[in-house]
Amino acid sequence: MTTRGIRRKKSTLTELKIAVIGAPSVGKSALVVRFLTKRYIGEYDHQTENRYKHEAMVDGEPVLFEILDTCPKAEDEYPNAAELVQWADGLLLVYSITDRKSFNYIRRAKSDLQSDTPVQLCANKVDMVHLRQVSRDEGEILAKDFECKFSEVSAADHVDQVAEVFNELCKEVLASKRKSKQSLLERMLGGARPYSRGKSDSNLPKD
Repeated sequence: MTTRGIRRKKSTLTELKIAVIGAPSVGKSALVVRFLTKRYIGEYDHQTENRYKHEAMVDGEPVLFEILDTCPKAEDEYPNAAELVQWADGLLLVYSITDRKSFNYIRRAKSDLQSDTPVQLCANKVDMVHLRQVSRDEGEILAKDFECKFSEVSAADHVDQVAEVFNELCKEVLASKRKSKQSLLERMLGGARPYSRGKSDSNLPKD
């Protein structure tokens, strides 16, 4: 993904809204900032959720997307599922491999977010494998349950891999939007009654 060459008016950009969900201290903000700026910032002191806007090219298509970095105050505080599902085009679910509670948090959060919204599961802090509490197999099994893609990354060490997580989710959202648009078009065309010449037409005076 790159912002080079994007010179179109914002009205021509496809708009995507991505919500990043996870327990406190799993590295949600670090992942977002690493993706947006390619820089790593290890310490954050967010008291409220943050929104970021970013222009990029996804599969050759100019995209303007908004990323919502959610900010739960405690491990038992979950996002408002109804509001998120209504707002977001895609959901990035993040847990830390060093924190089993954050893994369980994602399992619970996803159960509240029952919708057709595209989802990506991301395990962060793979650079701290010596402190691992959640195995890769467990992440893959959970992703199968969610029917979504799964990645293990390190916001501290990885640039391309973090970008790929957002890139893949964006592609899935775009594909979902195209599918919904095509389905709507087919329903509209399917409801249109084809014109056929009737008796009244044959009695019309000819030029």
